[in-house]
Amino acid sequence: MQATITPMDSLNLAPSYGSDRNGLICGYLFTADAAGRPITLDEALAWLAQPPAQGSQAFIWLHFNLADAAAERWMRSQLTLAPEFYEALKEGSRSTRIEDASDHLIAVVNDVAFEFSFEPSEIASLWMTVNQRVAVSARTHPLRSIDRLRQAVKEGCRFDSSVTLLNHLLHDQGDVLVRIVREATLQVDAVEDSLQLGRLQRKRADLGKLRRVLVRLQRLLAPEPGSLFRLLRQPPPWIAPHDLDELRQSTEEFSLVLRDLAALQERIKLLQEEIAAQVGEQTNRSLFTLTVVTVLALPINIIAGLLGMNVGGIPLATHEHGFLIVMMIVLTFTVVAGWLAFRKRDRG
Repeated sequence: MQATITPMDSLNLAPSYGSDRNGLICGYLFTADAAGRPITLDEALAWLAQPPAQGSQAFIWLHFNLADAAAERWMRSQLTLAPEFYEALKEGSRSTRIEDASDHLIAVVNDVAFEFSFEPSEIASLWMTVNQRVAVSARTHPLRSIDRLRQAVKEGCRFDSSVTLLNHLLHDQGDVLVRIVREATLQVDAVEDSLQLGRLQRKRADLGKLRRVLVRLQRLLAPEPGSLFRLLRQPPPWIAPHDLDELRQSTEEFSLVLRDLAALQERIKLLQEEIAAQVGEQTNRSLFTLTVVTVLALPINIIAGLLGMNVGGIPLATHEHGFLIVMMIVLTFTVVAGWLAFRKRDRG
């Protein structure tokens, strides 16, 4: 059974996908067995003012840009949302989680920017609150998962309830994270191949940056499976059983992604240790070469210094073969010094 729609529903206004004066990026009205229809904020308020029809699953989705200061002011003045949602916008901890707050689901979703290049600064948060009739999402920077959800709605994807919309967002986030893990695995494979070929170059810095991103992702995502499990134990009464099953599936997907992230981090750690060992070995080799050159040059420098003094009594100064004798002495000491140096290295 569909909700009663006022004459404003007959307006065929062109959707605005940019941020309007109140920070709205997009708004949609979802009814039973119908794709989402773009609506404005005025239409959304008019629809919310009507009493819900019995058994109706109709709901609206409003997506805001928090970079516009008017967005939060409008939400506080016009929408009846849980206070925990506004607290989540202000708090410092942005770990991914979903919580039940007075029959409202409060979700903090960490996502990546469009042109994600494995930089920690390209990870940002999306906030979302969901009840039976309203789903409100807000972000500061353009993010991949929420954009995929918008694209699915524009292409006619249907949602039975507001929780179904949230589940779709979580699945999109899971797909994005899986793709990140795959891209990171390919990068690690390339570094490993270069390591086997002896081409270190800047691979240590690349692995370090990649590991920092993965550690941050894991830290931000780690609370999500636990929060979902707590929600599944005592869900709000208005959530349908099939939506709970979808949330349970999302929990399993995130647990798998976290295990993959942990395994990839361990692999990167081993590669970093191997690269550090190779760099240390190369450094030792270079230091040994420098030491050998210094030792071999030592007899020459000492003897040349002694014979070059302008004092009387320099040996072999008047000898017919003095130069040859001195060269043989220098050569003998050089060979002995070289033998001692290489003998010490072989023993080490």
